[in-house]
Amino acid sequence: MSPSPQPAPVDVETVTVSLAETLGRGSLAIACYAVLGLVLLIVGFYVLDLAIPGKLSQLIKTDRNPNATLLTSSGLAAVGLIIAASIWSSGGALHEGLLATLVFGLVGIAVQTVAMVAFDKVVGISVRELVAERELQPGARLLAVTHLAIGLITAVAVI
Repeated sequence: MSPSPQPAPVDVETVTVSLAETLGRGSLAIACYAVLGLVLLIVGFYVLDLAIPGKLSQLIKTDRNPNATLLTSSGLAAVGLIIAASIWSSGGALHEGLLATLVFGLVGIAVQTVAMVAFDKVVGISVRELVAERELQPGARLLAVTHLAIGLITAVAVI
């Protein structure tokens, strides 16, 4: 038997990435995710505005309605959880991560809205009645926790 030929050694070039390049890429990724996250939060606000009776910005800013404020804040916090989970699960692939964050963020907004309407119908706690009240109501607290729970469940499903 003759000896098998050995493969020729491969000249492997070591690729080095400068600190400036690493910081530049990281900064670009942060900026892209921040802009996308802000857009999704704005979309989430306007979807909640459609789901909650009355003009949401007026209910919060002018009327200082604590129920509308709590429901909106919890809904946006839940969307924020979903956005954060989408970014974390992207594994550093910027384009895929941005697309996943967009899709999962929109799904999260839709799920939040459907959950709020379903909760209203199934449990009998009317968002319309809650928002009409001037004092913070227990039902608003319950619905706010429900928003956060659904956001957390959706976020973990993304991961």
